[in-house]
Amino acid sequence: MQKNIQFQSDDLTLSGTLHIPGHLRADERKPAIIVLHGFGSNKNGGTALAAAELFEKLGYIALRFDFRGCGQSQGERGRVICQEQVRDTSSALAYLQTLEEVIPDQIAVTGFSFGAAVAVYAAGVNPAIAACISMGGWGDGAKKFRKQHAKPQDWEKFTLMMREGQEKLAQGESMMVSRYDIVPIRPGIRNNLSPGSHMEFPYEVVQSMFEFTANEVVGQIAPRPLLLLHAAVDTVTPTEQSIDLFAHAKQPAELHLFSDVDHFLLAGENQIVHATLASWLSKYFPLQHQCV
Repeated sequence: MQKNIQFQSDDLTLSGTLHIPGHLRADERKPAIIVLHGFGSNKNGGTALAAAELFEKLGYIALRFDFRGCGQSQGERGRVICQEQVRDTSSALAYLQTLEEVIPDQIAVTGFSFGAAVAVYAAGVNPAIAACISMGGWGDGAKKFRKQHAKPQDWEKFTLMMREGQEKLAQGESMMVSRYDIVPIRPGIRNNLSPGSHMEFPYEVVQSMFEFTANEVVGQIAPRPLLLLHAAVDTVTPTEQSIDLFAHAKQPAELHLFSDVDHFLLAGENQIVHATLASWLSKYFPLQHQCV
C-alpha cells in the first residue's frame, strides 16, 4: 500500500510516499527504511521507486521523499545543498518515529549516488539511524570531481567554473551550472535519469558537493551495520569512492561490487543486486514484529 504524506524540515514542507506492506495488522509495528533519491532527482524516479517497492515486498515500511528544492517539496528549485539534505534526512527519521506502524528505534536509511553520500553522512552523525545502505555513493567530493573531470582540459574547465562561481558568491551573486558540467554522464545511460530531474543548479550546489566528506564520519556508524554497493566499473561516480568509504568504515561493514552494470544499480530490476540487499537485510536488519 502506498500513501502520500508530508512532513516538515526546517521551515519547509517536504513531499513523500509511504510504502506499507499489505499484510500489516492494525496492532503491528515494523522496521522502516528511508530512501534518498539521487542528484537533483525526485522520489518518483526509477531508483527510489524500485528500492521502496523492493523493501515493501520484503516486508519493511519504506519512505521515499523529495529533498527540498526537488520534486513536489518546497524550497528553491535545484538548490540541493548537502548539509541541508542531511537535515531533511533527520526530519524524515523524526516523522517516521511518530508513526504507530513503525518501530521507532528500527529505522534505516539508504540512498543512491548523491543520496548515498547523504545517507552515509546522516548515519554517521545521527545515532538514531539503525543501519545504512549506500548504492553508488561517495565519500570525498573533491576527489570525486577530480576523477569525474579527469582529462586536463575537462579539469581546467571545471576549475575555471568554480573560480567564476566563487567570485560571484563573494559579490553576493550566484550563477547557474549545467548538470553535465557538474556530473558528466555518458549519453548511453542518461535515459536512467528520472523524469523531472533538474538540469541546472546554482553554483552553491557545486561548492557544497566539493566540500562534502562522508569519509570523515563513516567510521562513526559502527557498531551499526553499513552496506556499500557499487558498480565495478562506474562511469559516473568513481568506484574507488565506495572502496575509500569502506577503508574508513569500521565493522560491521560490507562492500559489494557488481559487474555488467553502470552506476544505476537497480536499473532493469537487477536480480543480483536485489538478492544481495535481501540477504544483507535478513542478517543485519532483520524484520521484527511488535504489537502496539
